[in-house]
Amino acid sequence: MDIFSVFTLLGGLAFFLYGMDLMSKSLEKMAGGKLEALLKRMTSNRFKSLLLGVGITVAIQSSSAVTVMLVGLVNSGVMSLSQSIGVIMGSNIGTTITAWILSLAGLESSNVFVQLLKPKNFSPLLAFIGMMLIMTSKKQRRRDVGRVMVGFAVLMTGMEFMSGAVEPIADMPFFTSLFTAFSNPILGVLFGAVFTAIIQSSSASVGILQALALTGAISYGAAIPIIMGQNIGTTITALISSIGVNRNAKQVSAVHASFNLIGTSVCLVLFYGANLIVGFDFLALPITAAGIAVCHSLFNVFTTVILLPFTKQLELLAQKVVKEDQKDQEIAFLDPLLLRTPAVAIAECSNMAREMGALARETLALSLQQFGGYSEEREDLINENENKLDIYEDRLGRYLVNISQKGASSDDIRVVSRILHAINDFERIGDHCVNLQDNARELHEKKLQFTDKAQAELKVVLAAIDKIVDRAFTAYNTDDVDKARRVEALEETIDGLIEEVRARHILRLQSGECTIQMGFILNDFLANLERVSDHCSNIAISVIQEKTRGFNPHAYAQDVKLESGFQDEYAKAQEAYKLPV
Repeated sequence: MDIFSVFTLLGGLAFFLYGMDLMSKSLEKMAGGKLEALLKRMTSNRFKSLLLGVGITVAIQSSSAVTVMLVGLVNSGVMSLSQSIGVIMGSNIGTTITAWILSLAGLESSNVFVQLLKPKNFSPLLAFIGMMLIMTSKKQRRRDVGRVMVGFAVLMTGMEFMSGAVEPIADMPFFTSLFTAFSNPILGVLFGAVFTAIIQSSSASVGILQALALTGAISYGAAIPIIMGQNIGTTITALISSIGVNRNAKQVSAVHASFNLIGTSVCLVLFYGANLIVGFDFLALPITAAGIAVCHSLFNVFTTVILLPFTKQLELLAQKVVKEDQKDQEIAFLDPLLLRTPAVAIAECSNMAREMGALARETLALSLQQFGGYSEEREDLINENENKLDIYEDRLGRYLVNISQKGASSDDIRVVSRILHAINDFERIGDHCVNLQDNARELHEKKLQFTDKAQAELKVVLAAIDKIVDRAFTAYNTDDVDKARRVEALEETIDGLIEEVRARHILRLQSGECTIQMGFILNDFLANLERVSDHCSNIAISVIQEKTRGFNPHAYAQDVKLESGFQDEYAKAQEAYKLPV
């Protein structure tokens, strides 16, 4: 073995790791929001959680990615610790599928159909098809499929490079003595754990071991403890990801680490205890790539079977290990870890934007209640909610910008744009609520009140405001474009109502029925209601914009007025909201 073999080995390792990363990330992107939807269906049913953990890991080919995702979801308050345990166990089983795919490289037969099963024979064709999809397809999903194909081809090319580079070292005494040393279970476990921790992927670590096994120089006795150690090493990714997150999220990493540590310890004791009693002759035999896949699967399935009944105990253990008493945030914010899967992060941002909308709507209702009966406690709550809305807009806005920089699909970018527009409107509604609260406080402190005529007119305006808020917010929460299109007619009606109330106030002012001081308060009050109505229109437009390609929001307000549907809806609103004579 010369220096060029070392170069080939390092290049093969680079190809293998890059291919694994590209394939895994592309699969995650394809799965998109479905992952988030599946994970949120978790219940206390451990078997359902286990199966979903297996399925999701098979789908995205990375148990580390699933665990990191769980840390982020628990940190964001989307999932509980108990819901995540079954998924963690299932991910350990799901990750074994990679080893079975890679084991096909060891197939030996002159049969053409068997030869076609060997990845080195069909992966060049996959690479070609994948590149064609990436370069020619206009659809994001097809390009992602192409990247999965290219990633797999690059991965297999790297494995072939590594296999070829290490083949000469099979006859080297140092190599033989090195892997003989790993027959010591403790050394083997430590090596497997450290190596996997360095590259942060048990699938990649197993694949590299399979490439070495193709030399025929690694025995079952050396490979088995390394495989056990690889499951410990893979926990380092989740442990790193738990830095800076809340207590519950750290406990997810603790469960993952304790599950693999306990499972490895139990398997070591049972397997080598049985070996002392019975004596396993096969430990001295050379292991194949398929043999590694079998051992990897048996180990992960066995540890899951023996520990599945003890999920509650694992949860209690994690709670004892992670003891720091941190106060939960009043508002749970999404974790940067979810950026690994942009579609999942966007889906959770949508949920958080809806929470922000609900908070804005609640604050508006509280501020209007102040005019019917002033309360200092209600004032405190309004100010507190407005501060929360500011925090929501700031942090959620920055998070959404980060998502758009993480390779999100074009459809995802449209959703990000809608959320960014909407959260700005939610926050501005909160500002107008504070202004309304100030109007109410001025009336209360100066012991003033609107005239009976003004109160009757404002009752109609407030009914229209309540309707437009309900219609716009419902359209946003349900992605209802038809309902969103009905907002503009109501917004125009409210503008007309407010202008008429102002005109009537001037007449009352001229006749001496109202004072200039009350006129200033009334004008501020109406101005804030008008701006709330405008923001409801903006929220509705954001829904239409996301669902309609080529939509021009600036021309919409003018064009929509020419539609017969608008005229009908406008006529209905005019009829429903008339000022008293």
